[in-house]
Amino acid sequence: MSRSHLSMRKIREILRLRLDCKCSYQEITNSINISCSTASECIRRAKAVNLSWPLLTELTDEQCPVSKSA
Repeated sequence: MSRSHLSMRKIREILRLRLDCKCSYQEITNSINISCSTASECIRRAKAVNLSWPLLTELTDEQCPVSKSA
């Protein structure tokens, strides 16, 4: 089974919901229709590269290290 990539919009929403709104992974998955493992992996990658919320406004989608495939 191939892995599909998340849109940058969804990645930003995951980060916002978890880091700013303090939502649980279950609340995030219900909100944007992704799996819990996808949400937790996205947060893990953000922490690994020391991203915090709010994201830098000058950070483009291409520069965001969370969106890179593993």
